[in-house]
Amino acid sequence: VQLVESGGGLVQAGDSLRLSCAASGSTFSINAMGWYRQAPGMQRGLVAAITSDGGSTNYADSVKGRFTISRDNAKNTMYLQMNSLKPEGTAVYYCTYGGVITGRLPWDYWGQGTRVTVSS
Repeated sequence: VQLVESGGGLVQAGDSLRLSCAASGSTFSINAMGWYRQAPGMQRGLVAAITSDGGSTNYADSVKGRFTISRDNAKNTMYLQMNSLKPEGTAVYYCTYGGVITGRLPWDYWGQGTRVTVSS
């Protein structure tokens, strides 16, 4: 499985942005997927994750109510809608595939990341 993120960029605090993760491979719909982010000097952390059928999701407390994760299995694509962005959301955002939505087990695949910069 290859994962390619897109949609990052420079925005102002309070703005919205939607990230996409396009996956190759016929097994896209089988496994859970997630979004992680890594800010400068910080460890990579789970932002949101979604089960294979989209029926269950998990969010970091810091993004609950502002971010929404979704997936379209017919298009082999996962999304992260980010609203009310804050400067602390500045990070490289990574797409992951083949883990569990709690993030407690290693993920099988990672994308290269897309950078999001939120100015104050």
